[in-house]
Amino acid sequence: MNLVLLGPPGAGKGTQAKLLEDSRSLVKLSTGDMLRAAVAAGTELGRKAGDIMERGQLVPDALVINLIAERLDEDGSGRGVVLDGFPRTLAQAEALDRLFKERGKRLDRVIVMAVDDEALVERIAGRFACAKCGEGYHDAHKRPLRPQVCDRCGGTEFVRRPDDNEAVVRSRLKAYHTQTKPLIDYYTRQGRVKTVDGMADIGTVAKEIGRALDG
Repeated sequence: MNLVLLGPPGAGKGTQAKLLEDSRSLVKLSTGDMLRAAVAAGTELGRKAGDIMERGQLVPDALVINLIAERLDEDGSGRGVVLDGFPRTLAQAEALDRLFKERGKRLDRVIVMAVDDEALVERIAGRFACAKCGEGYHDAHKRPLRPQVCDRCGGTEFVRRPDDNEAVVRSRLKAYHTQTKPLIDYYTRQGRVKTVDGMADIGTVAKEIGRALDG
């Protein structure tokens, strides 16, 4: 089975992709992870992508598609894949269909993780973590038991990601909705879309995805 997870930043796609990798023996393909790995390995594609990323520019579709093609060809086990972070645009979706067709495969399901924008802004903008061990916290939902002391390691310094603020989150959500609606329409016409509540807790979302795949 080959799957795509669609959802905005913070919806939990990476977490659910990892759970699917473990529970259904799928190969998790995260374009972000793959690009970083290619850069670290010093491959030709990685060198090209690294130069672009260092300039703060988006990696062109052609390079990302070639990276996906390489990973599909590397997997000789016949295991299915779960794609996280790709496709992001209609052009990428059409390219992915071509990649599967050329290899005698097909995309079976597209799971859309539906979110409430306001709740997602609150979820992301409230995140912070222990600077020492990385334990995650939240202003509203998970504060340290003792103020300013990490429950896990006792550290007293905390950090927030610079892009975890309301303005940035709203901008990313706007871009996601603008880019993704055509994708959802495209895959809906193919009869591949199943929608789950991306705002539920991790276990509930995993069960919903399981039902969507097995139904």
